[in-house]
Amino acid sequence: MSKYITIKDIANELGISKSTVSRALSGDSSNVKAETMQLITETARRMGYHRNEMAVSLRKQSSHNIGIIIPEIVTTFYMTFISHAQALLRKQGYNVLIATSDENYVQERENMEMMEHCMVDGLLISVCNKEHNADIFRRIVSRGIPVVLFDRTVEDVDASQVRHDDYIMSFFMVEQLIRSGSRNIVHIPGPSHIRNGYERLRGYRDALEKFHISFNPDLVLASALSAEEGCQVMSDFMDKGIKFDTVFGFTETSLIGAKNLIQKRGLRIPEDVRVCCMSGTALCTLVHPTITAVEQPVEQMAEEACRLLMEHIADSGKKAEDVVLRGDIKERESTAVTKDSATIK
Repeated sequence: MSKYITIKDIANELGISKSTVSRALSGDSSNVKAETMQLITETARRMGYHRNEMAVSLRKQSSHNIGIIIPEIVTTFYMTFISHAQALLRKQGYNVLIATSDENYVQERENMEMMEHCMVDGLLISVCNKEHNADIFRRIVSRGIPVVLFDRTVEDVDASQVRHDDYIMSFFMVEQLIRSGSRNIVHIPGPSHIRNGYERLRGYRDALEKFHISFNPDLVLASALSAEEGCQVMSDFMDKGIKFDTVFGFTETSLIGAKNLIQKRGLRIPEDVRVCCMSGTALCTLVHPTITAVEQPVEQMAEEACRLLMEHIADSGKKAEDVVLRGDIKERESTAVTKDSATIK
């Protein structure tokens, strides 16, 4: 017997034609007697038959599957997005296929090709690299597969996007730090191949300029995403003996790595060094001291991304939209102004 039970297997079991089995399993009661339909249905269930959804998709030109591709699963941000998006899509009658790229553009490309082969009706993608895979993004869009980019996006692809206003929230965070006393602010940036990284660095620099604080390239460290990378770049920086009073991270994972290193070196947070980051999640509340962070409206992002995807599926001629959402600064213990901190009056 074959690995998967087929209509042919059921027909051979019962000694009837494949066409009769096919009509019965599709519910064609007008051409199949009731007792025959019941016998076929019971036999199919007993033998473990499952309908070939791929074949059905080919006939109907719709799989009722939506693909979601994310760059990592370390933080709760993407898991929250997936959970909320999946609930919304299921209400619309769609199943969800999920793939993670693990911050690897080759794996990201393979994920997109896999989703193509599965003939998904649409894609929600947060990219791990805005440079290497632009060609396949364009190819998928040109084939008429609706794509909505979220969080990490690509600028030169004709697809709808839902993103966080990284520039303005980075600017606001650094502005708030300066107003409360920070002067020598270290920035742990994201990689240059992530659009968010550029926008957050730009906000950092413009906030310094607003307060006439000279930009010091020595205070912008090597890029980091993981806690291990954050720890390493912070260690390399502190070994140089450069004066600093604050650390502003691209994301919470790299910032937590840097924070741990700072504390191991004997410095107190926030008395000696203040720390904060963008892209904060519940992780920021599970460490000591708790970390001040810009939190993105992840559920709203999922809602907007699903709305746009459904609209593109319903109307292939719909023009791409760029939806920009505003986050919130959550002030916590890591940036508290203490009696040891100098404050600008």
